[in-house]
Amino acid sequence: MNPRREYTERLEARRAVSARYENAHVAIGNWRVVIALSAVILAVLAWGYDKLSGWYLLAPLAASIVLAVIHDRVLRRKQACDRAAAVYDAGLARLDDRWRGKGATGDRFRDETHPYSDDLDLFGKGSLFQLLSTARTRPGEEMLASWLLAPAPVEELRARQRGIEELRPMLDLREDLAVLGADVGPELQPQKLAGWGEAPASGELHRPRLLALGLAVLSIAAGVLWAVADIRAPFLILFIADVAFTFRWRHWMDHVAATVEDAAHELALLSQVLARIERERFQSPRLAELRAALDVQGHPVSGRIRKLNRLMELLDSSDHLLVRMIGAVILWKPQILFAVERWRRESGPLLRQWLAAAGEFEALSALANYSFEHPADPFPEFSEDSPRFEGEGMAHPLMPEARAVRNSLSLGGDLRVLVISGSNMSGKSTLLRTVGVNAVLAFAGAPVRARRLLLSPLAVGASIRVLDSLQDGVSRFYAEIMRLRKLVDLTAGKVPLLFLLDEFLHGTNSHDRKIGAEAIVRGLVERNAIGLVTTHDLALAHIADVLAPRAANVHFEDQLQDGKMTFDYIMRPGVVHKSNALELMRSIGLDV
Repeated sequence: MNPRREYTERLEARRAVSARYENAHVAIGNWRVVIALSAVILAVLAWGYDKLSGWYLLAPLAASIVLAVIHDRVLRRKQACDRAAAVYDAGLARLDDRWRGKGATGDRFRDETHPYSDDLDLFGKGSLFQLLSTARTRPGEEMLASWLLAPAPVEELRARQRGIEELRPMLDLREDLAVLGADVGPELQPQKLAGWGEAPASGELHRPRLLALGLAVLSIAAGVLWAVADIRAPFLILFIADVAFTFRWRHWMDHVAATVEDAAHELALLSQVLARIERERFQSPRLAELRAALDVQGHPVSGRIRKLNRLMELLDSSDHLLVRMIGAVILWKPQILFAVERWRRESGPLLRQWLAAAGEFEALSALANYSFEHPADPFPEFSEDSPRFEGEGMAHPLMPEARAVRNSLSLGGDLRVLVISGSNMSGKSTLLRTVGVNAVLAFAGAPVRARRLLLSPLAVGASIRVLDSLQDGVSRFYAEIMRLRKLVDLTAGKVPLLFLLDEFLHGTNSHDRKIGAEAIVRGLVERNAIGLVTTHDLALAHIADVLAPRAANVHFEDQLQDGKMTFDYIMRPGVVHKSNALELMRSIGLDV
């Protein structure tokens, strides 16, 4: 299945259907104007000139009602087509590298203290999250972000991979989830909703619920007795009892009504997404498990949510004039609120499970979408020979394929560190980010931008984009050594560390930098870590000599031609021997 052809065909089809609905919308609007004018003419003839019976007005009234219903349906279907078209338009934008600045940035997940989030551009404009995320609900975005921020165990990753493979060709399902989830995204607050479901019960309600039911039945019987035998006393006594009951439970009713309103609205939106997932049957164990989590005692959760929706409709009807007239007698509002609270006690504790299942499904769907759009990107393989990172033909996922230069490297066994030298802009930092982002993708369960990637379970830690803080009174050097301290602490974890250090310790003098850099890298290697170190200070290249064979030098070259520096971004063995800095300064007129 060719992603570009499939997206283009579907985009054109959705736009064509939307255009037909637009034509229908215009035609219905014109007819509604004609009918309104005809109603005015009939009204004038009937009541102004007494030429017609007023009953003739029923025809335009009926036609107007029918057209209003049809018009609403047409507009909703057109909106759905427009949303579906936007899904494929966004897909083509990703394929054409026009996706930056479009879609969710995930800024709320940014954490400056995280060991690699900011360094690897996981969140923000043009970030990995913005490229990957097609999730429309908050649970889906939160689940995807959590996968990018924390590596999962290998068995979990393999389960995700099988789920992604099954979801990859299911474009209709992803389209439906995107269209349905458009209403859910901005409004759903999963933590608040789960908190409502898990809130402790406000006392035993079984007896007052039975009492309310009994009072309602007796009040109806007393009303019948009054109507048939003109005996009022029982009805009046029971009416006073009903009023007393309502007064006794007024605070509780106000609290339940206030808290359930927002929760029911959010659940009504989410139920559309859940109902769509429930229609599918999956083969991969992970997806089948998620689908099973959306059943309660053999029944789909969307049915339970519809039950709550019906209760809310009944609760809203308490404002109706007729219900107001009899509501106090039959205790209408207390009866409904007791049923609502019973629903919350039975189903509320399961809300977190439903939200997590829906969120994980959306996260898997987002990664399946990425896999569909990058059919050449393979899933990584996982090795039990730890630590290990072997990447063949790796490129950065955020770079356009046409401009990406692929490099290969292997860490593990005897070789634990590559010291990468070269000038600024030669590709050193990009290589670090390439390794880091592909590791993040691998440990999230996603395909990687490489011809092949074999790696063992690793903790990722980076010092690439470390900044000073004027507000906190922290210099860049101090911020950097604090980050290095954090990376050293990560080596005490259950899995080895993959460290990525870019031009580290350049905020101090060359003497201290040389001694400190060698000691830090040696310490990391002795703690079973593997990683990359970049430098344009050739004095640090000696680290590889000191730590050989556990370390080796590689480099990137540049060329100065006609006063312009050019790069091929190809990693080569050994230390860089060329320096064009002085020539470049002279080429722009500096006297050096």
